[in-house]
Amino acid sequence: MENIVNMPRPEILMVADSVAREKNIEREDVFEAMEQAIQKAGRSKYGFEHDIRVNINRKTGAITLARYRAVVEVIENETTELTLKEAQRINPDVKVGDFIIDQLPPIDFGRIAAQTAKQVITQKVREAERNKQYEEYKERVGTIINGTVKRVEYGNIIIDMGKTEAILRKDEVIPRENFKAGDRVRAYVLDVRRETRGPQIFLSRSCPEFMAKLFTSEVPEIYDGIVEIMGVARDPGSKAKIAVRAKDSSIDPVGACVGLRGIRVQAVVTELQGEKIDIVPYSQDRAQYIVSALAPAEASKVVIDEESNRIEVVVTEEQYSLAIGRRGQNVKLASQLVNADIDILTEEQERERRATENKIRSERFVSALDVDEMIAHVLISEGFSTVDEIAMVSFEDLSSIDGFDEDLAQELQNRAKSFVEKRNKEFAEKSKSLGVDDSLKTISGLDQEMILSLAEHNVKNLDDLADLASDELMEILGDGVVTEVEANRIIMAARAHWFKDEQ
Repeated sequence: MENIVNMPRPEILMVADSVAREKNIEREDVFEAMEQAIQKAGRSKYGFEHDIRVNINRKTGAITLARYRAVVEVIENETTELTLKEAQRINPDVKVGDFIIDQLPPIDFGRIAAQTAKQVITQKVREAERNKQYEEYKERVGTIINGTVKRVEYGNIIIDMGKTEAILRKDEVIPRENFKAGDRVRAYVLDVRRETRGPQIFLSRSCPEFMAKLFTSEVPEIYDGIVEIMGVARDPGSKAKIAVRAKDSSIDPVGACVGLRGIRVQAVVTELQGEKIDIVPYSQDRAQYIVSALAPAEASKVVIDEESNRIEVVVTEEQYSLAIGRRGQNVKLASQLVNADIDILTEEQERERRATENKIRSERFVSALDVDEMIAHVLISEGFSTVDEIAMVSFEDLSSIDGFDEDLAQELQNRAKSFVEKRNKEFAEKSKSLGVDDSLKTISGLDQEMILSLAEHNVKNLDDLADLASDELMEILGDGVVTEVEANRIIMAARAHWFKDEQ
């Protein structure tokens, strides 16, 4: 019986080698598929309730078919288990947890058994192929690949990659770009997901990374790491900006990307269907970087608010429309490139706004400190914008202001501290009576007056504030209190805890 059961089967080895070569998968995967197929046929012959196991010798091809029965203290399944006493009649050395293994004669495959075996092998081979494809393409995420359009389904383009297919969704295609069956396509691999029908490969031609990779392939200095891409912003099919810098000061990063007579950048523009590209020199000086990002517009002044990550750029009236760009495109791309909100103001708008702000501050100082307008203007010219700043500043700084003696400085600071103390006390009492949640007080950009105005309109916690639209917030706070950009920033800060909860 032993010789029959373990008889060498060289034809099994030949089949395994042949299938592994043909399907380009591991030989071990083919053997496992064969074992599953024979096991299924064995259970079909001897009964599905039995624990039938199969092993193929990887060197000789010999097939071992055996029934396994577990040795247990209490039998729950008589077909696959037996007691220790029964097992020791067969093997005296056996103990609980071991198996009694009964070798079975080789199966004479009938037509149905052979068909079943073929199906299992085919399925396992297909799974192995899918796993191999997944691993292969997973490594290619973040690269550009080439393919041929196989078909178009509801605007989504199915790309033939040779061994498998990829999908270029309609929202990842450059606008006004049309493909038909047979067209060659270059695209960026966004993601690869493992799914039951095989790996799903998602491509993009509209993402900023695609343009960055195109420049990497066209500009040897970028490929070699001599020139770095510091940022990319795109309005796909229309306009884009890319920021570059050179590690070596002797190299012109913009010139390297443009190429002789513009040949390098033109190759990228052609691939992107005529998308206009501004190549921006990156600078560690943030103000200079912002000015470069807004080109071709010329800026007169840049004011950076690091706390709110907001930037004001002042331009002449003639440069205003150029700085904004068609449909706000230029300032939008520049904002994406520098990763901050950019507000464009004309010199006239800035003067008017500054005058309005100074007027409001002056009125607050006159009212809170009981001083005349001249002293209020001096405080404003010295950079003070709130009564709190006067209360907190060092006495030496305040007394050193031209025209202020020690007595005046001391009196101003005492009045400021008294005002702040009284206001804080009133705010605490009023916010408590209105039911204001403490979380609302943590939002940067909201002062005590704003919080009380919100509470009077039933906006008393973060969720209430997060539910508002920017125009609603601006209406509640009153004209000129916050800009639309500031309103949006306050609302997004209130919504931050939603995303934190999701994570």
